[in-house]
Order: sequence, then C-alpha cells, then structure tokens
Amino acid sequence: MSTLVHEHDTVRNAWRVVAEREIMTRVREKSFRYGLLAMVAGIAVLVVLSSLLGGRPTDHTVGVVDKQAAALVSSASELVDRADDGSSAKATSYSSVAAAERAVRDGDVDAALIKTPTGYEVVGDREIDVALSGALTTVATTASIEANAADQGVDLAELESGTAVSERLLDPESEDAGARQATAFVFVLLFYLTAVIFGMNIAQSVVQEKESRVVEILAAAVPIRAMLWGKIVGNTALALGQIVVLAVVGVASLALTGETSILSAIGPAVAWYVLFFVLGFVALAGLWAVAGSLASRQEDLQSTTMPGQVILFAPYILAVTAGASVKTVVSMLPVVSAMMMPSRMAEGGVPAWQVGVALAVNVVSAVVLVRFAARLYERTLMRTDRKIGFGEALRLSE
Repeated sequence: MSTLVHEHDTVRNAWRVVAEREIMTRVREKSFRYGLLAMVAGIAVLVVLSSLLGGRPTDHTVGVVDKQAAALVSSASELVDRADDGSSAKATSYSSVAAAERAVRDGDVDAALIKTPTGYEVVGDREIDVALSGALTTVATTASIEANAADQGVDLAELESGTAVSERLLDPESEDAGARQATAFVFVLLFYLTAVIFGMNIAQSVVQEKESRVVEILAAAVPIRAMLWGKIVGNTALALGQIVVLAVVGVASLALTGETSILSAIGPAVAWYVLFFVLGFVALAGLWAVAGSLASRQEDLQSTTMPGQVILFAPYILAVTAGASVKTVVSMLPVVSAMMMPSRMAEGGVPAWQVGVALAVNVVSAVVLVRFAARLYERTLMRTDRKIGFGEALRLSE
C-alpha cells in the first residue's frame, strides 16, 4: 500500500500499480484457483465424453449358423464402415439358431443373422445398431435378388440400369454441424459465465474499497481514472488468462482424443473468440466498475449490476432460441456482437465483411463505453453515504 502513497504529479503509470494489485489479490483467492481448476476439468471432461459418445468406431459381432450368412456379414462390414466411419462387422459361427440367439441374449454378440423360409432375419436383444441392421438388410436383400434373377434368367445389370442414387453435399462442412453447434454454445456460455464472474468481482472490489474507506486513501495518491484503468486492465488480464487456458485445454483435449477434423474446423473460430472476448469484456468492465461506484454497500449490487447482467443475458438467450436471421443482425450490434459473432463463426459460413463490421463496432463501443464509464466513475466513487441510481449519476456527470 505504501507504494501507492505519493503525490499525483509524481505518479507515473499509476494504473499499472492498481492493475497489479487487482491481479495479485484475485490470484491469492482460493475461490479463483479452485474455480479455474473446475472449469478446466469441465472442459476436458466435456470433450472426452463428446468423443466417446459421438460415434466412435465400433467392431460389431454377428452370430451366424451357416457359411452363406457369414459371407453376407463379411460383405456388410464395408457398408457399416461407410455408414459409421471406421466401424466393422465380423461373423461368429454357432452350431444352431438357439445357440446364436442365446449369444445375443447373453451379450456375446451384437446381433444374429438367421436364415428363414422367406429370407433372412436380423435378431437383436433389446435394440440393434442402426448402421449394422441397415447393412445386413441391404446385403441380404441384394443377395436374394441376385439369386432370384439368376433362377429366372433375368439380366440383373440391365434391370438395375439407371437406378443408382448418389449423394452430394452443398455444404460439406455440415458433416461437423453437431460439433460446431456444440462449440458455438460453449463459446456463448463461457463468455457469459466469465464476464459475469469477473464483472461482479470488479463491482465487489469497488464496493469493498468504499466500505472500508480504502478508496479515500487510494484517491489521495492515485487519480480516480487511473484507478478505473487499473481495475479494467487487471481484471481483463485475469479473464483473458482464464479464457486462454480453457481454449488451450479444449484444443489439447480434441487433439488427444483424435478429433482432428473438428479441431481444424473450429480452430480459427477459437482465435477470433479470444479477440472478441477481450473487446467485449473491456467494454463491459467499465460498466461493472460504475455499478460498484454507485453502491454504498454489498447489498446494493443486486440493483446496480442489473444493467450489466441484462446486457449479457440477452445475447445468451438469443444464441439458444433465435433464428439465423436474428443472429446475423445481433452479431453486428455493439457489445453483444462480442458474444454472438464468435458463436456464428464456430458454426461456419460467416462472410468476412460481417466479421469486419462486428470487429469495428466492438472497438468503437469499447472506447465509447470506457470513456463514458470513466466520467460516471469519477463523479460517484467518492459518494459513500448512499446508493446512487444511474439516472442521478447521469445528471451528476453533466
């Protein structure tokens, strides 16, 4: 504290002293360290679970009782691989239909392919994998048609002429649509949680200094605006550090689980997310500091921080419920675009000009809001006797 006590005209880069104080105070708190560890663990677990439950290759086993069924299972393996990338099907022979069904019931095989008077039957216990069932049905049906055609003397190749159906994607990136949408939601959620947590920390820090009269000592040694810059820079650095750590953990988890295709798809969006987060948080940090300067005690924060919470909660709701056209417009509006644009970029297909507009809007809004917040902060910080409303603060600033 003694490093802060000197005359205004000898203070150089006073905001750095305040920023360092904010950072060191916060880092020493167990709640901050434990909270960060919990979020890191949550991101890692989320990625791993998504990888495990998101269609990992499966080696299916199919019980058979004759060589013809075994051959069909072998042919079906290629179709299973196409439908469920990397998966396969392997036949396991049994002496009787009853033995094959018992193996299905006991879980020794995933299904059984049984010959019936009318064709074949795919037997499962409680359920049958869709890809496996479809592949077995296709190869069994094709084999029966070929046999019938041969018996009837029909040229099957000529009969099938012109019946081929192919598949073509207009948007190949849609193959990762599920992962992209999940990433977009995580972007919005992390922005919301981080901005609220660190924003409330700024407001509470200001109120604590007012309640303990520390603010009067600080104000005697450091310009009030320098105090504001220091709080903004310090908490922005902490929030950015947390976001970078979480981004690194997420990317590393994707790489370790082998989700390289998803990583290459969302990688650029992660970098843009960090940039937009800094701009958005800086714009809001000033308002959080003002929310603290308007309050005279901790209980007042519920009302003075409400505008900041609404600004953050609105785009969170829009990200979950709004349609594409609404998201497009909102993602280029001041402040909220810092949350919405990276979310849209994670989903893909955002024109470069829209990203440029959102970036410019955020830079301008950050400058304007911080300067606006500085005026209110100077007028209200030293008023410790009662809570001040935003309306009164605006009149004081005139």
